[in-house]
Amino acid sequence: MTDSEGRSCPLGYRYNPASLCETVTPVSEDVLYVIGGLYGNPFALDEIEQMARAEECQGRSVKLVFNGDFNWFNASDELFRDINNRVLSHTASLGNVDYELAKPSTGAGCGCAYPDFVDQGVVERSNQIMTRLQNTAELHRDIQQRLAALPRYYSLLFEGLKISILHGDPESLAGWGLAHESFDAGNGHQLAEWFRMSGADVMASAHTCLPVLWSGLVDGRSRLVANNGSAGMGNLNADPRGLITRISRAAPTVEPVSGFEHAGLQVHLMPVDYDVHAWLKQFDRLWPEGSAAAHSYRDRILEGTFLSPDNIVFPPAL
Repeated sequence: MTDSEGRSCPLGYRYNPASLCETVTPVSEDVLYVIGGLYGNPFALDEIEQMARAEECQGRSVKLVFNGDFNWFNASDELFRDINNRVLSHTASLGNVDYELAKPSTGAGCGCAYPDFVDQGVVERSNQIMTRLQNTAELHRDIQQRLAALPRYYSLLFEGLKISILHGDPESLAGWGLAHESFDAGNGHQLAEWFRMSGADVMASAHTCLPVLWSGLVDGRSRLVANNGSAGMGNLNADPRGLITRISRAAPTVEPVSGFEHAGLQVHLMPVDYDVHAWLKQFDRLWPEGSAAAHSYRDRILEGTFLSPDNIVFPPAL
């Protein structure tokens, strides 16, 4: 293993922001769920499906879109098949994890393209998790083929607006340009250019594990970024719930973590209140104390992150 593994970005991850909205798929459903970072958590998936059924009981149809990294902790044959069969029955695009399971890139490691501010120990443990998960995936060639056929992004036409469904950022499957850290650092010029080039009204991403909501004007036109952080792990301080992005003209009936009204749409980060103790019991069997995943993620599964709901919303200005 070299120091670049887990930090480099394979050429196959890259694309031009201008290509993001070249092909636009109309959405007929009333509600759009964008689900990034499920990380192989079946109990979070159970809860998301229940959330969709509750919406449908109120007369609203729901489209589920998984924008990558739905695999990660599911390093057993049974769970690997279960997660992928369930997710691939919906609309799905690749994350770096799923890409590296379908067709591993030489020297990519986990494919996370971690920036310099991420500790090398985190990078090395992620590479170890990926190696184990790749060994599982190799026993399921049919799933690998289905993953290999997935696109790297989608553009959806929803209620007259272009929704760009990404995993990383508008230049790379594993890009960090829509990360919480990038907004903290002030990425307004680059963000404006990405919106101009892509023509998107909304960018919905994941990959970087911390949630973000940004709303502002680019060339006088209202735009929005929603990064749901992780659907399968806690995102906020002392809060183990996952998050998904919900987009609809109808307001949610469950209390959101945060959200905006954007050009007539309600865009919210919604909590995924799954059975964390049931998941932790299964996680501990797969990743016992001392394992790479336990070291990197067990505390977050139980306790969430350092963020409060106020910390995930950024000023509406470029």
